[in-house]
Amino acid sequence: MKTAFAIVTLSGLLSACAVAPRGAPPAAAPVAPETVRSTDAPAPPAALPSVPLTSELLYKLLKAELDFQAGAWQGPYIALLGAAQETRDPRLAQRAAEMALAAKQATEAMAAITLWRELAPESEEAAQYYLGFSIMSGDFERVEPVLAARLAETPPAARGGALFQVQQLLGRARDKRGAARAMQRLAAPYQDLFEARIVLSQSAHALGDNEQAQAEARAALARKPDAELAVLALAQATSGDDAVAAVLADFLAAHPQAREVRDQFTHLLEGQPDHLGTLYALGILSLQLDEPQVAERHLTRFMEVYGAHPDDERDPSKVLMMLAQIAEDRGEYAAAQAWLDKVAADNPQAQLLARLKLAQLQGKQGQLSAAAATLDAIDTEDRDQQAQVALTRGQILRDAGKFDAAYKALEAAARRFPGNPDVLYDFALAAEKVGKVDVMETTLREVIAQAPENHHAYNALGYSLAERNVRLDEARQLIDKALKMAPDDPFIMDSMGWVEYRLGNLRQAEEMLRRAYALRTDPEIGVHLAEVLWKTGKREDAQKLLREARAKDPKNDTLRSTLARLNLKL
Repeated sequence: MKTAFAIVTLSGLLSACAVAPRGAPPAAAPVAPETVRSTDAPAPPAALPSVPLTSELLYKLLKAELDFQAGAWQGPYIALLGAAQETRDPRLAQRAAEMALAAKQATEAMAAITLWRELAPESEEAAQYYLGFSIMSGDFERVEPVLAARLAETPPAARGGALFQVQQLLGRARDKRGAARAMQRLAAPYQDLFEARIVLSQSAHALGDNEQAQAEARAALARKPDAELAVLALAQATSGDDAVAAVLADFLAAHPQAREVRDQFTHLLEGQPDHLGTLYALGILSLQLDEPQVAERHLTRFMEVYGAHPDDERDPSKVLMMLAQIAEDRGEYAAAQAWLDKVAADNPQAQLLARLKLAQLQGKQGQLSAAAATLDAIDTEDRDQQAQVALTRGQILRDAGKFDAAYKALEAAARRFPGNPDVLYDFALAAEKVGKVDVMETTLREVIAQAPENHHAYNALGYSLAERNVRLDEARQLIDKALKMAPDDPFIMDSMGWVEYRLGNLRQAEEMLRRAYALRTDPEIGVHLAEVLWKTGKREDAQKLLREARAKDPKNDTLRSTLARLNLKL
């Protein structure tokens, strides 16, 4: 038995091996199910029976062919089928099958194919015809044992692909429900395979069992979280455009380059261009793909549709916050504030976030007194919200370069909220800015004690040690722990590259910093990479990176200190 599958169409087989003689009825071209054949080297011809070609037999064969050419089929078919039964020669059964096919006589064709397969059990061609016609007629009892045996004998590494091929084969059956049930039985022994879960999901969906279809698709996703095929199967079994959009949006948030899934979003929009769920999902997707103009178009349309047809089940606050952020990123602070002003007053949490964002916008414009007044006007009894206000106050002062004021504000917040790791973390960073490294270190260790999974704290402490060029082994251990928690974080990669540089491991430093910069072209990462390249003699590359950093952030402290240390002028 061959062990690998390939898909061929039955009509293709017929055109290759069953050309009707001139004058015969046109060959049947039934739309038959695809069949499976081996991709191994062709098997040697089966041993044929030793049958003397008597004058009687020769006459019978010649007469059958001549009668068939004259337009008859039944007599020639019976003659050849009888000769095949008498001589046990599979070639005669094959020819009888070809005649029945040409005459579009499915029952007679199946009888001849069954005999052909009986006489040549190793013939892949006979098996292809047999499977094709059995599926076309819905005779799954004949088909399943053959396909089950082939799946069992397929090497484990190829079995996943074989399951997909069997699914494609059964998918051509007229009896779709019967085919789906057969597929479920065939895939059941292989539920540890990703591919089996996919075909089980699709089969359950074909049978109308969407709950089971979703469960199978989620099981497939658990095996391959980045598999587009699995999330598309889940979306197929999910009811409602909003729910489908949510499934696809969640996947795209983690895998923004998934083109097939993104195409599904596009199709959703084409079908319902003003569907709020689709517009929202497309806006998020575009932001994930760093396409702010596209995101703004979808989200603005969302607000237009929502304004014309308010939906009590939807809160546009998140959309308004995203639109404000897009405008802020472009430096259009008035437009950002206009979006924030639209946040509904009856949503306390959204209103708080809008006021905090407004204060930050004011701070960015140098309006520190206005920002302070905005924060002072926030009246809340919630301790977590009070902590958010205190954090924002410190961040605004820090971003404005008021490091002493930021330190004092966050010191007061840390005393007021000693159990809040976010407040303590920002206080530690503020302490470093004013040179209180002992306070910074003590506070970061307190953050780690309160929140052992806070990779930012490990990274900040390790980077501080590396930056000061002290206790480098400890710095490396701290950053390594952070990197294990967040292996794709470019800023932690930057810290690891920097500590490798401090340790003198220039090759490892360059490799890590290049990875970080490829993920995020942040000026500080670029400056660190430039210094490593300068030290390794790649000075043109280093200067190029430094110029890029200056173009993005000319006032960057790391850039200025690096240029001074290397005695460089750009």
